[in-house]
Amino acid sequence: MLRSVISVINATVFNGGMFQMAEFTADVRDIKFVLFDQLDIDALLSSSKYSQYSREDFEMILDEAYKLAKEVVAPANEPADREGCHFDNGKVTLPEALRAPFKQFVEGGWLALSHSPEYGGQGAPELIRKAVDDMFFGACITLNLGLLLTPGAAHLIEAFGSDELKKIYCERMYSGEWSGTMCLTEASAGSDVGASKTKATRVDGEDYFLIEGEKIFITFGEHDLTDNIVHAVLARIEGAPAGTKGLSLFCVPKYLVNDDGSIGDDNNVACSGIEHKLGINASPTCTMVFGSAGPCRGWLIGQENAGMPAMFQMMNEARIAVGLQGVALGNAAYLNALRYSQERLQGAHFTQLKNADAPRTAIIEHPDVRMMLLRQKAYGEGCRSLLLFSAYCLDRSTSASDAAEREYYGNVAEYLTPICKAYCSDMGFRMTEWALQCYGGYGYLKDYPAEQYLRDCKIASLYEGTNGIQALDLIGRKMTAKGGAFLLATMKLVSSLIEKHSANAAVTEPIAAIKRGFGTWGEINGFFAACAGKQEYVTPMLSATSYLSLTGDLLVAALLTDQAAIAATKLAELCRREGVDASDGKAVRALAKKNAEAAYLDGKVKTARFFCANELPQLHAKAEAIRAADKSAMEIIWPDLTQ
Repeated sequence: MLRSVISVINATVFNGGMFQMAEFTADVRDIKFVLFDQLDIDALLSSSKYSQYSREDFEMILDEAYKLAKEVVAPANEPADREGCHFDNGKVTLPEALRAPFKQFVEGGWLALSHSPEYGGQGAPELIRKAVDDMFFGACITLNLGLLLTPGAAHLIEAFGSDELKKIYCERMYSGEWSGTMCLTEASAGSDVGASKTKATRVDGEDYFLIEGEKIFITFGEHDLTDNIVHAVLARIEGAPAGTKGLSLFCVPKYLVNDDGSIGDDNNVACSGIEHKLGINASPTCTMVFGSAGPCRGWLIGQENAGMPAMFQMMNEARIAVGLQGVALGNAAYLNALRYSQERLQGAHFTQLKNADAPRTAIIEHPDVRMMLLRQKAYGEGCRSLLLFSAYCLDRSTSASDAAEREYYGNVAEYLTPICKAYCSDMGFRMTEWALQCYGGYGYLKDYPAEQYLRDCKIASLYEGTNGIQALDLIGRKMTAKGGAFLLATMKLVSSLIEKHSANAAVTEPIAAIKRGFGTWGEINGFFAACAGKQEYVTPMLSATSYLSLTGDLLVAALLTDQAAIAATKLAELCRREGVDASDGKAVRALAKKNAEAAYLDGKVKTARFFCANELPQLHAKAEAIRAADKSAMEIIWPDLTQ
């Protein structure tokens, strides 16, 4: 059984003249709704790949994860942010607050939850991995950045490495004894990975290469939590082609490993500095130098000149995780703002504005605050559904017994990946912004958690490929891949949800709005196809971000409405048991005030209606802007400020 050790540490915040304890909260009810009510979890459990699990197992995992996140991980978040990382003479010391959570996390077996039992993993679905990450990321993202990369690097070795590399590294990394990174970015290249200058030199008669070069922005590239750090490094073997086609992938440990598995000599992997950042202060972002002080050995992972295809495994895993990072922080910020809005007394109720003697009311009664909170709720729950559904698609693409079914889910997952990364990280950041706004001036103070959530969240739109790059990937690769198979599968997904709920009176208006949005989306897909037919590529490139955004709007609307239809049915059943007329809005509201489950289900219906009425219409405005095909951004002559 997964284990967690209780450690009660609470952050004290000032609120309206009173000190009170603020604890991390995650919406476990909503996570379970997505898993067990919206998704066909039985299809996973009935597969041979996951037949060893049951729904009860998943429930236990989620409950234990929340316990660990709330009682052990979250209390480290604020003190770790305040202390930050320390760099001295090539060594990085992490904040003291992160040590106990890291130890309990890895001892509990959480690191390799979804990875192969052959190397010490637990073989759970990726869906469950992402569901628990929803809680862990929101509790303390800085710690979990390191925990995210280690199993990703180990999975690279497991998937592409030699038997010897697997034997040496996989189990030690999955257990958390050693950690891992991925090293792509270089100062001179940035996101242009193909311009990498890090080189690999053959050594006659040896199974390793000598690695020389420098990588920047390496998350957890150097730290003091584990005895060894294993770097997945992209480098170019001498004589290899230019560009990404000439890059190979190497396993480069900080310390060499002896034949008996013990730590050996220093491998001349050095950290020359750490970045001082807007947020994620407790996560060391390192500049790593390979081979500057002596020979640095690296072992080939996979085939020569095939480093990028291999690295895309880790990058795609990370891209969905980064989208989840944004939404998890957004949801944590939202729940804090909701609690604050329920407690903070300010101003009279809007029905008593002319009454100078009216009692002060909680700010959640003010219409503008309610709009901000419901907007956060809608994006948070909609993006969570999108992310978990994407993980579900990945699981079905590897576990379904039918080949056509595997292909369908794989195609959908491919199309959704850049949307998950970009749309969800963008909207997660907006959620933290709206959450801070709910606090008013207090939100700008470090006495409250809102400002840290905002600072920590912003990076999600920047790393793992900036969101603009994700948008270009969507229109340049995903739309046209396999003859448009990824796009067609996603269109089938949305149309099937529309068809499924078209006759449901509880979601009549949202479904009508989604139908209109689906039609507009189809028109823009056709517009891009026409541009491609004329070899006119500037307009799609200028509009790529808008296209990704409007596609995200449509998907979130469809998934929220799917949830609303499910919730409406459950709410009607609950009302029957309670003797309440489900068609009587006032009676349902009265029930919801005293029954938490009724409030949750009714909230699902209201959330979908809100999103489709207030947010989805922006899809049409974005489409109109795309069709305008304005090229002013390419035609304007900017003043030369470099002279």
